Amino acid sequence: MDLSEYNSNNFMNCHIDSAVPEVCKTEPCVLGVDEAGRGPVLGPMVYGICYCPVSRNEDLKVLGAADSKTLTEAQREKLFQSIHENNDYIGWSIEVISPTFISNCMYKRPKVSLNEVSHNSAITLIRRAMTAGANITQVFVDTVGPPEKYQAKLQEIFPTLDITVSKKADALYPSQGVSSVPGCVVCARVARDSALAAWQFPEGIEGGTWGSGYPGDAITKNFLQRTLDPVFGFPSLVRFSWSTAESILQTKGVPVTWAEEEEADKEKKNTPSVLQFFARQAGGGRMNGSEENGDGGRRGAAAAQRHFFFSDRCLQPLQCL
Repeated sequence: MDLSEYNSNNFMNCHIDSAVPEVCKTEPCVLGVDEAGRGPVLGPMVYGICYCPVSRNEDLKVLGAADSKTLTEAQREKLFQSIHENNDYIGWSIEVISPTFISNCMYKRPKVSLNEVSHNSAITLIRRAMTAGANITQVFVDTVGPPEKYQAKLQEIFPTLDITVSKKADALYPSQGVSSVPGCVVCARVARDSALAAWQFPEGIEGGTWGSGYPGDAITKNFLQRTLDPVFGFPSLVRFSWSTAESILQTKGVPVTWAEEEEADKEKKNTPSVLQFFARQAGGGRMNGSEENGDGGRRGAAAAQRHFFFSDRCLQPLQCL
């Protein structure tokens, strides 16, 4: 699997697609969707799909497609090579989602949850296969969040497809004769392993060993402690938005006070009513304070403190057009 594009710029996401086999353009195909690397605090999350004609699903099973967690790294590499070599009836696609992208999404306002990132990736990969010409009729998905809601969401987007969303799909469906799900997990897992093995630190640090990448791993925790910069935080390999990373930053990072946030909070608490910007007339109505006092409203509407947006730009109330 050629990940050179991602390895040279691991801040960005990357798609890699196989060619669509000719038989997959004419025969009804079954497609599986799953991911690798959802839980780790280090490295990318990779979503993958694998598809083949319904009539050839048993052939994919014969190749050895199985739950990737039961396979060694060498076995996964061998299985992916078999999938790649049988490109006359098997197609696949992956999206490598960078840790930087994940952190940025989770720190956005409003926040984009990891579930939403996962859903968007799965939807994009299914669309890419169909747009490329694959005749997808059945889709099996390992769930993210409540399976019923996820299935309803996908069914609304792809009303012509027969979609099944389930927990532990990579372990469940091979026993039911559906091998595209474990096939896609293998593609995703091999891509993640390859990306981590070739990881380039743009920060210029020596990464050393980082273990499994999961928050509970002692080697991973040591890596986080060792590579922390008290001002700039962690290298780009780390998902800043994970609670493990946030906790280390809070305890060992340099405290920072953000003026914009404080000012915004103060404005929110002390924001005057829009009616305070107008002076009350004798008859009970209101008029602009500048008309009453002739001084731009500063005396008659003293209670109406001007917003810094106007004062910073030297803007004054307009008396007439």
